[in-house]
Amino acid sequence: MRVEFLGAYIDVLTMEETVERITGFVNSGYLHRVVTLNPEYLYRAQKQRELLDIVNASDLVTPDGIGIVWGCRIAGYLVVERVTGIDLMLNLCKRAASLGFRVFLLGAAPKVAEEAAQKLRERYPGIEIAGTHHGYFEEHESTRIAKEISKTNAQILFVALGAPKQEMWISKYQPQTNVPVAIGVGGSFDVISGRVKRAPLWVQRIRAEWLYRLIQDPSRIKRQLVLPKFAWLVFKKYII
Repeated sequence: MRVEFLGAYIDVLTMEETVERITGFVNSGYLHRVVTLNPEYLYRAQKQRELLDIVNASDLVTPDGIGIVWGCRIAGYLVVERVTGIDLMLNLCKRAASLGFRVFLLGAAPKVAEEAAQKLRERYPGIEIAGTHHGYFEEHESTRIAKEISKTNAQILFVALGAPKQEMWISKYQPQTNVPVAIGVGGSFDVISGRVKRAPLWVQRIRAEWLYRLIQDPSRIKRQLVLPKFAWLVFKKYII
């Protein structure tokens, strides 16, 4: 089921259903874009129409972040679980290893994508990593990088450039990569590589992962300040 929330169309699916849908995208051979939507992106998209257009032109939009899940529930939609970028990436890599899908990792600091790729090989034996490339490149290099990705015959492209840069990059350059599925996954490579520690499961379960990440990296405070603004926006539209 697809619902409309603050102008964005969001797919209300479980993780398992999401993986199945994306598996179908890969098998189709046609280009598909997946957005893992968080409150910061959606709040910014209220004033930047191009960002909202990118979301609504995507083939699948997942509720990444408890703020999106909470907001959808306030709006009257039952979202049973959040489908985060990192969890979706890991589940897709597991599926890729079993079905022989080739994946490409684009983004993060130099060497991080390679380290993440090695961790994925250890975690999912048999996974085919078509290639990696760091995210420290200039805009004028994007066409060259997209063409390099195309030569690898990758079937799933994980892009870790941070939102909304990764969504904008995918929207513009995915056609040149010829990769059937492209997904923005934020800081997932840093966590998978081991450079950044993810919150313990009990913290994730009580939905305080955002606080754990803030304690780890206080510079995230600027991003976190968007959350109360997002909450007020939801209250104004759906409650007041």
